[in-house]
Amino acid sequence: MVNSTTKPATGKLGVMVVGLGAVSTTFMTGVFMTRKGLAKPIGSMTQYDKIRVGRGADKKYLHLKDIVSMPTLDDIVFAAWDVYPVNAYESAINAEVLKEKDIEPVKDELIAIKPMKAAFDKKYASRLDGDNVKQCADRWDMTNQIREDIRNFKAESGVDRVVVLWAASTEIYVAPDMKYHGSIEALEAAMKANDTDHIAPSMCYAYAALTEGAPFIMGAPNTTVDIPAMWELAEKTRMPIAGKDFKTGQTLVKSGFAPIIGVRNLGLAGWFSTNILGNRDGLVLDEPANFRTKEVSKLSTLETILKPECQPDLYTDYFHKVRINYYPPRNDNKEGWDNIDIFGWMGYPMQIKINFLCRDSILAAPLCLDLVLLIDLARRAGRYGTQRFLSFFLKSPMHDYTVGEEPVNNLYQQYTMLKNAVREMAGYEADEEID
Repeated sequence: MVNSTTKPATGKLGVMVVGLGAVSTTFMTGVFMTRKGLAKPIGSMTQYDKIRVGRGADKKYLHLKDIVSMPTLDDIVFAAWDVYPVNAYESAINAEVLKEKDIEPVKDELIAIKPMKAAFDKKYASRLDGDNVKQCADRWDMTNQIREDIRNFKAESGVDRVVVLWAASTEIYVAPDMKYHGSIEALEAAMKANDTDHIAPSMCYAYAALTEGAPFIMGAPNTTVDIPAMWELAEKTRMPIAGKDFKTGQTLVKSGFAPIIGVRNLGLAGWFSTNILGNRDGLVLDEPANFRTKEVSKLSTLETILKPECQPDLYTDYFHKVRINYYPPRNDNKEGWDNIDIFGWMGYPMQIKINFLCRDSILAAPLCLDLVLLIDLARRAGRYGTQRFLSFFLKSPMHDYTVGEEPVNNLYQQYTMLKNAVREMAGYEADEEID
C-alpha cells in the first residue's frame, strides 16, 4: 500500500445475515467449500478481479488483496436470523440450489449455524409463516433485542468486527416520509410510538447494526437505509451503509446493455422485461404490495442511462415495463426475457431479444461476499455514510434524492467508481474519469 491510512484487516470478521434462505446458505456453503479447496469463488470481484494502480512506469495490475488489506475467507464467522428455525444445513438442502454433494462436505459447519429469532412483522411479508420470531412490545424493543443479539454474537464468537447483511425477503413498499424518516429524532419517536406503518422491521435491524458499530448492507429493494434518518445515523456513528437490492440477473444485463444503445446513438422505443422465479423470494414477490418495492427498484435503471433530456431524438417517450411472475417449478432457476425495440438510421425499427437463464442464488452469493468485504474495507478506511462505490453490485443505488442527486446506473461508470475507491483506500490516486 502507498501512504494508506486504512487499518489492517486483523482478527475475525463477523458476518451476521438477516435471512437464512437460498441466497445466504449458498453464500455460506461456497465460503466453507472454498476454504477446504473443494470449490472456487467464481463471480467474486474481490477474489478474482485485477485493477490497475499507478501510471506509466509505476503501472501494475493487481488483485484487490494485493492492493489493500482484506480478510481471507478463513477469517469469516457467520451468524443469522430467520423466521424459520432450521439450521443452515437444513435450509441449504431445502433451498435446492446446490446439489447434496456440494453441501455434505461442509455439513458440520452449516449445522452449527442456527438462526436467532427474527424481528418480523407478517404484514411486511404476508406470504411467510415462520414462527421463529421475537416477541416485541414495540419497534424500539425490537431494535434493542437485535442490538443485544449483535453484542452477544461479538462476545461469544470473539470476532474483531461485524457486518450486517440483509439477504431476506422484500418487504412491502414504505415510501420515504420526512415526518417519520427525516431525522434520527423522528425515526426514534416513531419506533417508540410503535408506528408499524412507517417503521419496517428492516429499519430496526439497520438502526441496531449502526448503533452497535456494524456497517449495514441492504440486499433487497427495501427503503430501509435509503432515508435521511439513516444517513444521519450513519454519519453520527461513522458507519458505512450500502443498498439497495442485489444486482444479479436482468438488471445486471440492463445496466450493461443499455450503454451499448447509448454509445451507438441508437433510439429506444420500448424495453419490456419479465421474469419467472419460484423460490421464497418469488413467493413473497407474488404479493402485489411486495412487488411494488421491487418494481420501483428495477424501473430506475434505464432512466439514468438513456436520458431524453440529453438525446430527445432518441429517448423521448420510450415505454419501460417490468414484470416478475411466481412460477414454482423453476425454484431458484430464474429466467428473464427482455424485448428491446430500438430504431436506427432514418428511424427504421429493429428488435433485440435477450433470454437469460439465471441461477439467482449462484449470482447473488459472490455479491454477498464482495459487499461484505468491501464495506468492511470502507469502515477500516474511515469511510462512513452511503458508499456509492458499491452501486456496482446493486440494482437501485442509494443517492440523496432530497437535493436532486441522480444515481449512477451505468455499469461501466459504476465499475470506475469502485476502482477509484479501492485506489483511494490503498493510498493511490483515484485516477480514472467517470465519463
